[in-house]
Amino acid sequence: MKCLLVNKPSVFVPSAAARTFTMFTDLNVASNAPNYPTGWEAAPMSKYSFPVPSNWKSGRIWARRDCDFSTNPGPNSCLDGGCNGGLLCDPHTGTGVPPATVAEWTLQGDGNLDYYDGVSLVDGYNLPARIYNNQGCPVADCAVDLASNCLPAPLKGPFTSTGSSVGCKSACDANLDGDPANSANCCSGSHNTPATCPASGVQFYSYFKGNCPNAYAYAFDESSGTALWTCNSSLNADYTLTFCP
Repeated sequence: MKCLLVNKPSVFVPSAAARTFTMFTDLNVASNAPNYPTGWEAAPMSKYSFPVPSNWKSGRIWARRDCDFSTNPGPNSCLDGGCNGGLLCDPHTGTGVPPATVAEWTLQGDGNLDYYDGVSLVDGYNLPARIYNNQGCPVADCAVDLASNCLPAPLKGPFTSTGSSVGCKSACDANLDGDPANSANCCSGSHNTPATCPASGVQFYSYFKGNCPNAYAYAFDESSGTALWTCNSSLNADYTLTFCP
């Protein structure tokens, strides 16, 4: 069994604030899921450690911001990252509402490798994050504040009641080219292969990749060589995900 530690320092977060964290396993891929709640609230500087199956497939962890589950326990109960189910995301349909910084794992994948990206910006960004491990395998991260500093104006938001931005949308989520079903930004329709959806055709790709070179910046970012990371599964690495590193 591998142990995944999630910790939450207070950088970028007021001392009284807390964030809601979410874990989701795509059960359509495999049924190997951690025996741990699919959502929890974490105060600044708190740590959570739990075992996951050594062959965990399509696991995701992300944070939700500015949540209120009392009146609307659904995907819109948070300003970003919300999911079906309220605090505990539904294990079958619980993926987060963009923008959300997502950390992803497939353990014991092809070639007896652990595959991880930390973080994926395909769904946009809401908090800085970093994945590291105890076996010297590569660090995957996006450690800068792209929410309040989101420079492309069409991508900025959503916003709090005081006007502060809590996210930076992807060009796909912002629907900049007007047709998500056939979009160069979403790599959909006639753009659904690496050859027909190069990074050069994705608006603001260089903004995300330039600020977060070790992150997964769009659907086919493997070609960058700094998006999808691997670690030999025989090392039985323990992974640590830190928000606001």
